Amino acid sequence: MGLATAGCRRLLLVFGLLAVPVPACRGDESGSPSAPPPAVVSLPAPSFRGEVSLEEAVHSRRSVRSFSPASLTLTQVSQLLWAAGGKTIDGVTGPTRSYPSAGGIYPLSIFLVAGRVEGLPPGIYRYDWRDNSLRLTRPGDRREALARAALGQGFIARAPAVIVIAGEVARTAARYGERGENRYLPMDAGHSGQNVSLQARALGLGSVIVGAFRDEAAGEILGLEREIPLYLIPVGEPSS
Repeated sequence: MGLATAGCRRLLLVFGLLAVPVPACRGDESGSPSAPPPAVVSLPAPSFRGEVSLEEAVHSRRSVRSFSPASLTLTQVSQLLWAAGGKTIDGVTGPTRSYPSAGGIYPLSIFLVAGRVEGLPPGIYRYDWRDNSLRLTRPGDRREALARAALGQGFIARAPAVIVIAGEVARTAARYGERGENRYLPMDAGHSGQNVSLQARALGLGSVIVGAFRDEAAGEILGLEREIPLYLIPVGEPSS
């Protein structure tokens, strides 16, 4: 006889007083289907005061391409993404962003390609600066694919996470034309990327800014439609 149980059918064989449940379907090792990753992840609030001075971070910043197996924490991820383009307060204009932008347009989008982040399933996440949260756009570990798109730079796949800075050309070009596309948008990305580099150093992490990649391939991996990828920034604990 068939008997429906929680999410799985089991065949009950009865011999006298003995009932033997026989599994008729497979889930994970616990017998329950795997839960899907959350669509929205609220990040810990970023800190606005650190233990490393700006001068020390500038002086000791280096490009790091060798990472330890250690995972990043959500607190570290929150701090890095806030530095890349999170909310700050300007007494004149109200809430603004952590990097300067030509005309106050802020055409950049910040993504996290997560592989080893505590409490965060592997996947591609879009950073929402308004509430300091992550929104899942593509589940699954995409670091290897991103490394292939970056001309085989394997350290990208070995970093626990990669911060991607993308930009929407049309937003800046609509006001500034060719100058906005060729100068102001790359300048915005440079401001954001340097923030990430210095913040990583202040957290005792390593990072490197990567500009060598196939734009179309990287954009396809990230699922970009209006934006173009500008920077890939692998981040993690440096290997000794």
